[in-house]
Amino acid sequence: MKQLFFLIVFVCSFQTAKAQLYYPPLVGSTWETTDPATLGWCQDSINSLYDFLQQTNSKAFIVLKNGKIVLERYFGTFTADSLHLWNSAGKTLTGFAVGIAQEEGYLSISDTTSDYLGVGWTNMTAAQEEKITIRHQLTMTTGLADTGDIFCTDAACLNYMADPGTRWAYHNGPYTLLDGVIEDATGFTLNQWVTQKIKAPTGMTGLFIPIDYNNIFVSNARSMARFGLLMHSEGIWNGNPVLNNPAYFQEMTSSSQAINPSYGYLTWLNGQSSFMLPQSQFSFPGSPLSQAPTDTYSALGKNGQIINIAPSEGLVVVRMGEADGVSLVPVTYNDSIWARINRLSCVSSVPESSLSFISVSPNPVSGGLVYLEGLTEDDQVTLSTLNGKRLATTISNNQLELPQLASGVYLISINRFGEQKTIRLLVN
Repeated sequence: MKQLFFLIVFVCSFQTAKAQLYYPPLVGSTWETTDPATLGWCQDSINSLYDFLQQTNSKAFIVLKNGKIVLERYFGTFTADSLHLWNSAGKTLTGFAVGIAQEEGYLSISDTTSDYLGVGWTNMTAAQEEKITIRHQLTMTTGLADTGDIFCTDAACLNYMADPGTRWAYHNGPYTLLDGVIEDATGFTLNQWVTQKIKAPTGMTGLFIPIDYNNIFVSNARSMARFGLLMHSEGIWNGNPVLNNPAYFQEMTSSSQAINPSYGYLTWLNGQSSFMLPQSQFSFPGSPLSQAPTDTYSALGKNGQIINIAPSEGLVVVRMGEADGVSLVPVTYNDSIWARINRLSCVSSVPESSLSFISVSPNPVSGGLVYLEGLTEDDQVTLSTLNGKRLATTISNNQLELPQLASGVYLISINRFGEQKTIRLLVN
């Protein structure tokens, strides 16, 4: 009886907490705000965050707290009405759309992809192709070779490398073909489906547009924030279930496989035991975002398109812009933003001498030069192998010149007055 009582209390408390989220009207520009000062955020720290965003070619930045806007800033000629590519952050939107199609009985993610794309959508034997399911597309585990053009969706580009489910690889082609799966299953075009099922009930605007092999979502920053709020509320918008399938949402925002536990259904996860990055088969120990809450999950795209959802903090963080253009997934840049968000409090627990702002880009790197953002002239920098062997290198104007390195993982260590930070550097 006592267990039942606590269960009822938990459910009621959970529903009350979710009911406290604010949702903007579906039409118009009205959106309630929260004064940052009421959260104990200092204006000097906010200005420092804005300076960093401007210096790194940001276009738009929004922070929601329990659905209300706390921070909103546009840079240069970009405005609240300006449109921008989501790039791969749109993957999470597609994953959400697949969940709705399953909920409404149009498909099951355990279905064979060939049921919707037809036999011969790859360059493999029929027996090999038959093993690939929609779930493999959602989890980047199709086993298709990603050694060539990872964006190509032509059958000639889609070759066998491993059995489905045995290898994780960030491969855009199989993901993009989910659009065809949705269209064949539902009878709607991708834009019609997303408009009817996601945009209309949330007030989002924007469209998927074809660019080369890709279909890339384009919208203003507030539409990106609306989708982040929808994800924060686990598919419910102001009491209206947009994705009425808690099991699917839980799967989408949990480890979808053991190979890369930091990946759900086209969604990046924090707080896991290890993570992998695009165009690499290395598994890094720890979480991809050391500065973010462990329960954070994210939609991430090239050039720093970011939607972060941190349920424990009631935060949705959105960034659009052109920075970090060398990385398909802006993990390092995202962590730099979180480091500055952690410093917004007027009573920060982060010491002033913290090295948390230091980041390395590009990472992964295929050239001979990396940039260390946040470095000071007092910092001592060393480069070493995983077994501790130091490597000769030079540094000038925060640029670290790398020696000839074989592909693999290396360590960059920064020492500042006895405090040390080590960053894993992936060399392709």
